[in-house]
Amino acid sequence: MSALLPTIATRELSATNEKLNLVLIYGSIREGRYCDIIANWASAQVRKHQEFALEIVDPAKLSLQPQSEQNPDLHALRTCLDRADAFIVITPEYNHGYPAPLKHLIDSVSREWQAKPLAFVSYGGVSGGLRAVEQLRQVFTELHVATMRNSVSFANAWEQFDDQGRLYAATRAEKSMEMMLAQLHWWAVALKDARRTIPYGIVAT
Repeated sequence: MSALLPTIATRELSATNEKLNLVLIYGSIREGRYCDIIANWASAQVRKHQEFALEIVDPAKLSLQPQSEQNPDLHALRTCLDRADAFIVITPEYNHGYPAPLKHLIDSVSREWQAKPLAFVSYGGVSGGLRAVEQLRQVFTELHVATMRNSVSFANAWEQFDDQGRLYAATRAEKSMEMMLAQLHWWAVALKDARRTIPYGIVAT
């Protein structure tokens, strides 16, 4: 267990033997996408922590039209996000923004996002995807999501990983990921307890 994870929160979770459901969401569906490299790295970091039960959502494997309960992919997405306690979004930056398929996935659900924490791992050119992240913060605020202050970003990402998807210099990125996961864990525990105490739907608008 990471030393960064909050003592009170981890003690309570260990007492109930309850894991947090963490959903990692791919932000790109492009052929040959670099998202796979980044998502694989992020997933490996999450799996170091037994406090999280990891689930993957890949929009490239989903057909979200039509937007009806008769669509099995849409139903599966809503069910997955509903049981989630926290989220990580892996996003590239395309033309100073985030990908359209990611926005389509986000907009396909509503209540399932509410009163839960979300963190970002971004990648791109010189900005490392941070412009996409800042735009996504506005989107998720509207959905009543608590986004983490800390994020992980990879500037010129294709220069930072070898052909096997391993970071050339891993220390800094792993340290950033540890801090981000610590924040995400704290918020996930706090908000899960809050949702159990007072259903968020009472105050959601």
